[in-house]
Amino acid sequence: QVQLVESGGGLVQAGGSLRLSCAASGNRFILHMGWYRQAPGKQRELVAGITSGGTTNYADSAKGRFTISRDNAKNTMYLEMISLKPEDTAVYYCAAKSGRPSFFVSDMEYWGKGTLVTVSS
Repeated sequence: QVQLVESGGGLVQAGGSLRLSCAASGNRFILHMGWYRQAPGKQRELVAGITSGGTTNYADSAKGRFTISRDNAKNTMYLEMISLKPEDTAVYYCAAKSGRPSFFVSDMEYWGKGTLVTVSS
């Protein structure tokens, strides 16, 4: 069983930056991983994904502002966020899957409990 634990959320002013981390444990294989977010009253959506081989995929809202990366030796994934906007406020979740790369919410096998990011105007 894979466990995912997010950290790094918090309160930041618009224009500020945050770095989220996701530590994975219990996995004996390299996983495709992604960051997702869910704002109140909205559906969970992909922010950015990274395959086991390092290929990245970004939502349009994240392009140019967010950077996803991973350190396989540390079993940790990161999301560097800059130029944050109030509309980025959400609970950010780490997710992972094995097998074929896919970042559809319904395809992800493992989820963390989330970390709250609040961007004030």
